[in-house]
Amino acid sequence: MDRRTLLTALPALAGCSSIAAFDTLAPRDPGTRRIVHNAAYGAAPRQKLDLYAPEGTPGSLPVIVFIYGGSWRHGDKDNYNFLGAAFSAQGFLTAIPDYRLVPEVRFPNFVEDCAAAVRWVNDNASTHGGDPSRIVLAGHSAGAYNAMMLALDQKYLAAAGVPAQSVRGAVGLAGPYDFVPFDVPATQDAFGQAREARLTQPIHFARADAPPLLLLWGQDDTTVGPRNIESLARAMREAGGAVETKIYPGIDHIEIAAALSRPFRGKAPVLADVTEFARRVAA
Repeated sequence: MDRRTLLTALPALAGCSSIAAFDTLAPRDPGTRRIVHNAAYGAAPRQKLDLYAPEGTPGSLPVIVFIYGGSWRHGDKDNYNFLGAAFSAQGFLTAIPDYRLVPEVRFPNFVEDCAAAVRWVNDNASTHGGDPSRIVLAGHSAGAYNAMMLALDQKYLAAAGVPAQSVRGAVGLAGPYDFVPFDVPATQDAFGQAREARLTQPIHFARADAPPLLLLWGQDDTTVGPRNIESLARAMREAGGAVETKIYPGIDHIEIAAALSRPFRGKAPVLADVTEFARRVAA
């Protein structure tokens, strides 16, 4: 596959429509398959998810629920087949949900949708070879925000009926976790109507008994600044929680997610870092 052709599709990972081109062109990890397509976890058209698994799944696999980004305004799970294959090839049952987006909904509805998706995974993972007691949440950009809110603010998973002990850890790739005031259109549109801005921020919910966190960021990221990873890591440590961080030199906001795909893994060990953490906390 022509690497230069794939490079033209990289902006897709920020939520642009060309993500479909990237997903089509990027070669897949072998030995995996999509085993569930469009499973409904709610009544709304976008409340659906897909499952990926290694071929010949032996059963009781740890589970990764990956939430894509797109400024809470863009995204389609069908354009992340490369990612479902990447995690599944590493021995995980992988769920990728869609969720409702701005302007159809605003905070906290997209977080609530992700909680409902985790509930579906918790209820159905064992049917598809996964272990519902070993779920790790992960996300990129706005999806990392959603994942951290689920991991830290206990009310979302509790309201969805997910046992607290089922989620063993959470991984954030280039996520915004400390972004008050809402001074860009994406955050104004998604959070501007919130009654209390502080209650929209993952850093506010740092706690000692939270699942372990892995926070990843690229040093060349000009979309989500270092304040986010630094603030959440500091808040977790001050609260007595478990948190690990890693910063990749020469990697920007898009490349940190692209590094999960086969053609770009040489740029940064993102896939290895995520899956090593997930195996360890889900052991």
